[in-house]
Amino acid sequence: MAMTDSKTLWTVKLGFLAVALAWFTFTFYEFAFGIVNRSVDWPIIIQDLPGGLGLGFRTGASFMAVVTALFWIFNKDFSKPEMATCLRFIVLFEAATFVSLIPSGVFTFIFPQLLTPLWIIELTIPVLTEAILVPFVLMKLFFALNPNKPVRNAIKWALISGTVYIFVFWLNYTCNWLGTILTSGIEYVTAYPVNLFSFCLTSVGLLLLALYAANFARKSIGTEDLRGLDVNRIGFIFTFFGLYFVVTYFLWLLFGSVGGWSIWYAWFLNHNMDLWLLTAPMLGLPLIFHQD
Repeated sequence: MAMTDSKTLWTVKLGFLAVALAWFTFTFYEFAFGIVNRSVDWPIIIQDLPGGLGLGFRTGASFMAVVTALFWIFNKDFSKPEMATCLRFIVLFEAATFVSLIPSGVFTFIFPQLLTPLWIIELTIPVLTEAILVPFVLMKLFFALNPNKPVRNAIKWALISGTVYIFVFWLNYTCNWLGTILTSGIEYVTAYPVNLFSFCLTSVGLLLLALYAANFARKSIGTEDLRGLDVNRIGFIFTFFGLYFVVTYFLWLLFGSVGGWSIWYAWFLNHNMDLWLLTAPMLGLPLIFHQD
């Protein structure tokens, strides 16, 4: 990054390292736990094995993120080609992670008896969307992260990729709430203020954040170098994205599974491979207050 060494820069560096470590430790644990406890029941194996392989790729991506953070902190001579190489590995492995979700997305087409509104809304639509859209933008970013190409291309696709990430999170989590409503009834949301708040935070809050990120990306595309980016606004987006996970998780810690166990709680607490994003404000807040 083209930022001057300062106290605020060190908070950004340490925040980046903290988030990278959280990403790696959480993902490595889930990957190792999945390998040891892998189910071989048919037809769940169609989802489990590719997903487990995907976590392996994400473990590699998160490990490279930790390495990149450590190089950034301790190696002042970390060159642009070296930085680009590390970032390209992260992007490539992360793209492979989402590609591994395709079998889950086509699961309902393999077994037509599962072509019901619940399975289509809760699984097919969000999973196929992220399994196709995210790898596409990440591969564009992969090729743009070339030290021999203009930096503006990498900035453009990094901004687009970040916006797409928030959009697919909104779609995925909102569809999980809709699946919960289909199985537990609309009163599961309307009768409990905590669930109503969580539903609105997901369906409206994440959408507004995605729209804000899209507007920021639209205005920032064409920026020639990193110095031209408003890192404070990037920090704002990253912080509030992380706060979504913080608030949602602490609602459960404070109130428990309001209305009883459901698809929503099962997904967010038991099957959510992105809970490491609870730590995102540790990087977002330093970016908000960073001064070049």
